[in-house]
Amino acid sequence: MKIHEYQAKELFKKYGVPIPEGRVAFSPDEAVGIAKSLAEYPVVVKAQIHAGGRGKGGGVKLAQSESEVQSVADQMIGMELVTHQTGPQGRRVTKVLVEQGLNIEKELYLSIIPDRSIAKIVVMASEAGGMDIEEVAAETPEKIVKVPVNPLQGIQAYHCREVAFGLNLPPAAIKSFVAMLKNLYRLFVDNDCSLVEINPLVITAEETVIALDAKINFDDNALFRHKDIAEYRDPDEEDPLEVEASKYNLNYINLDGNVGNMVNGAGLAMATMDLIKQAGAEPANFLDVGGGASAEMVENGFKIILSDPNVKGILINIFGGILRCDVLAEGVVKAAQKTNISFPVVVRMEGTNIEEGRRILAESGLQLTTAVDLKDAAQKVAEIVQA
Repeated sequence: MKIHEYQAKELFKKYGVPIPEGRVAFSPDEAVGIAKSLAEYPVVVKAQIHAGGRGKGGGVKLAQSESEVQSVADQMIGMELVTHQTGPQGRRVTKVLVEQGLNIEKELYLSIIPDRSIAKIVVMASEAGGMDIEEVAAETPEKIVKVPVNPLQGIQAYHCREVAFGLNLPPAAIKSFVAMLKNLYRLFVDNDCSLVEINPLVITAEETVIALDAKINFDDNALFRHKDIAEYRDPDEEDPLEVEASKYNLNYINLDGNVGNMVNGAGLAMATMDLIKQAGAEPANFLDVGGGASAEMVENGFKIILSDPNVKGILINIFGGILRCDVLAEGVVKAAQKTNISFPVVVRMEGTNIEEGRRILAESGLQLTTAVDLKDAAQKVAEIVQA
């Protein structure tokens, strides 16, 4: 789960990570009120969306007066902000963060992520922070410092010093940086984060270290332990179909293609999408109904696929184990009857209760195309949507 910058900074403040003074505003007048409370110009007005690259897209601007704050906030709130992470359609801005301006001497990059390949938590940092960090990673990866931390031992002083020296911090800033990094690591572990990122982390003219930006992602599977974090969720920033699918505990990701997929098992779903692409078509979604899905879950998954206007055909690929083929068939029949499906469905089923599943589908009166194996299924659905 992603959260907004202003929400991430609330957590930073709770854990003693220094941030600029500021608050979130939902209207231009509210933005002006916050700017007045900061007492000194310039202030920074930052669009709040779940995407990076806001500065390049015009979503981060300085304001030198109350009138500029009013003008900038009025321009941002309601705009469709387009960045390299939003796609050409952009994201609607409904709120802005108004913060004090800082005397910035240097911009750095700092993040904490899990590295499953080595079973450790990795602190990554670079002197080359700011808007072009992606180019740094691609073109000069040697400028990025990586310090692995054993999660059973936790972060130690020598880890922090290694990062600090890798960033070439001025001596006056090292002590405060070490304290900040320890707090940031504690935040990461306490809240089951999958990413904590500060870009940029700035050194001011006063040689203080401040998190000018904040990005935190959380492990969805751990949210049951963090009811307070779950309340940060902003459904307006998520795909409506993915939000709907989450209500039924379905693993659904919306894509840009025209072949809807219903599969049980994440690995099988990935293989199915690969074969659809090899056959010349494009998957419209990733949908894993899971091994223990009920007929109701299958029905809801089917409805979500059908609600995507880009879908021209559906491929159902089930290997019956825990999810029996007859249960799947019952769910498909109920969903099709309720939605009056008007385009082709290709079904490939194997496994537990396969004969009963085939009987249910055969007697349903639905126009279904059966496939002998997965490759055959992908070719048939690709031919249908390309016709």
